[in-house]
Amino acid sequence: MIEVCLLGTGGMMPLPNRWLTALMMRYNGHSILIDCGEGTQIALKEKGWSPKPIDVICFTHFHADHISGLPGMLLTMGNAERSEPLLIIGPKNVEKVVESIRVIARDLPFAIEYKELTGNEEEFEVCGLRARAYKVCHNVTCYGYSFELDRTGRFDVERAKAAGIDVRYWNRLQKGEEVVSEDGSVYTPDMVLGPDRKGLKITYCTDTRPTDSIVRNAKGSDLFICEGMYGEPDKLDKAKEHKHMTFYEAADMASKADVKEMWLTHYSPSLPNPKAYTKEVQKIFPGTVVAKDGRSVDLMFED
Repeated sequence: MIEVCLLGTGGMMPLPNRWLTALMMRYNGHSILIDCGEGTQIALKEKGWSPKPIDVICFTHFHADHISGLPGMLLTMGNAERSEPLLIIGPKNVEKVVESIRVIARDLPFAIEYKELTGNEEEFEVCGLRARAYKVCHNVTCYGYSFELDRTGRFDVERAKAAGIDVRYWNRLQKGEEVVSEDGSVYTPDMVLGPDRKGLKITYCTDTRPTDSIVRNAKGSDLFICEGMYGEPDKLDKAKEHKHMTFYEAADMASKADVKEMWLTHYSPSLPNPKAYTKEVQKIFPGTVVAKDGRSVDLMFED
């Protein structure tokens, strides 16, 4: 199971009932935060989640509405007596940017480690999930992220018995480990596991024009969280000018990527009631949710 909470849905500036864009995922005791705009700490409190166990913070880009909440977040994590290192991932110069704004968040009781993204697409592992960062199209370098939880095939008891494999080794084989028995016999997972089963996939992107890279990386996602800066049909030119997206463009990508569900986020402060456009957007992609702050889901394996 992966727990997902869209902490904030605002773009540019926070509003009384809309914090700036941030997303938290929790899996197997680990927490991953994507972006940390102003108000993220309050959103976490409203959700009832703690910032102390955040293992990784991923930044899409370095505009203030996506990173301005970081110094306070770091101080709060430090005041909670955190000692484990924190990994921060982001575009080129991520260490320089974070260290610059840390002038008001020095003397932390934990180390900060950095992973700088430089390629068009990069794969890595975080907290037991396969992750991929991919460039999108904004007026500064910006990345989207996909996270996947793989699932091995079903354990075949009859095959294990037929192969004479001791029950003591079944659990390790089911976890994908190779086992050498006391008599020197070698047992491999493919001897007892069926074909890989469908896992879970979450894709997140914001501050971008529509791109093929988004559609490709979102393909088959269980949850696609995507920017919808403008809901008004007459704002397309403005979206193009500022390298943002309309609800309808996001829905078109969701349809092309064949995702299960899409949550819109990162609304313009000039858009007081995003839900007013729900029906029109769902004509393009029925699985669209015009999300609000705090929207959550527990993603589960299909069977």
